[in-house]
Amino acid sequence: MTNSKDKPAAAAIKDLLSQNPDGLREIVRAVMQEMLEAEMTDALQAEKGERTASRLGYRSGYYTRTLVTRVGKLELRVPQDRDGRFSTELFERYQRSEQALVATLAEMYVQGVSTRKVKAITEELCGHSFSASAISSINKRLDDSLAQFASRRLEEPFPYLILDARYEKVREGGIVRSQAVLIAVGIDWDGRRQILGVEMANRESQSSWRTFLLGLRERGLSGVELVVADDHAGLRAAIREVLSEAAYQRCYVHFLRNALDHLPRKADDDCLQELRWLYDRRSVEEARRDLSAWIAKWEARYPRLIAWAEETIEETFTFYRLPRQHHKHLKSTNMLERLNEEIRRRTYVVRIFPNAASCCRLVRALAVEMHENWLEAHRYLNMDDLKEHKKDQLRQAA
Repeated sequence: MTNSKDKPAAAAIKDLLSQNPDGLREIVRAVMQEMLEAEMTDALQAEKGERTASRLGYRSGYYTRTLVTRVGKLELRVPQDRDGRFSTELFERYQRSEQALVATLAEMYVQGVSTRKVKAITEELCGHSFSASAISSINKRLDDSLAQFASRRLEEPFPYLILDARYEKVREGGIVRSQAVLIAVGIDWDGRRQILGVEMANRESQSSWRTFLLGLRERGLSGVELVVADDHAGLRAAIREVLSEAAYQRCYVHFLRNALDHLPRKADDDCLQELRWLYDRRSVEEARRDLSAWIAKWEARYPRLIAWAEETIEETFTFYRLPRQHHKHLKSTNMLERLNEEIRRRTYVVRIFPNAASCCRLVRALAVEMHENWLEAHRYLNMDDLKEHKKDQLRQAA
């Protein structure tokens, strides 16, 4: 009988497999390769190069085996031993229960929750047991690969930088706490989006954002002209300190949500809708003109909102300095919503991570997948528009 608690995980895995088979192929291949290596280690009772009196034989190269799966053809290197006694049962079990094994591998990739849980699921679905140390080794190799992505050198300039954070529940020391996942996305001069960094932090403090941004700088981040982010005091202070040369665009979507804090609960008129329309104007001059009309219309009814908006709204108009073709993409952090939706969909399965490392593993894995999709897609922005816009500004200044 299937445990009802497993249904959300099963549904998420099925959805992942049906929607992103190409993205999973390399992960499935890598994990299956690790499983073959783990089988050989268990059979010989020794790791590669390990000297021990208890070892039962020696490795002797590989032969290639192609496996046709639901996620495509996998080219695997099957280890051999000198005496020719090693024989993997993985392929036979895979052919008998292909979908179940792919689901298991997907869960190892997607959840990264605990070696015990993965071991139990593998035994139940595949009839094959892997030791906790073997599963930990697989996760370590995944972590090493993801860490290489997260620490790669940023060789090119990124004129646009988008920063955001989300919170996930993590169990540390027996206590469940919300921890921040800091995310940075850059747009290069080819107009392509790239995920530049994903890091964990206890909270969104000035020091955590400062450390995050300094890490990007140390990896080569340069040429930032505009930063799009929410209005968070710690984040803004870190931007001023580390990216002082960049203009700051406060996300207008978050600004409109914050406006609700300055309205009575039962406000049901067009006040906020008219405020939102200011961000569809052709120029900052039009926006400011209509802002004056909006203030005159609503200041008697909502003086608290009007006072707050007059003090803070100008920093949401920074995007008007950009070419008009870029406005809709850079007046908010909405370009991160697709990534955040994917993260939410996967973290819903886990609910509470056993540690920060497992949370970081999942989010970084999803970030790598999204990053590669972005690089393969058509460019997000035409940066020739920005170059021409700069030339026009120089001509006007002259």
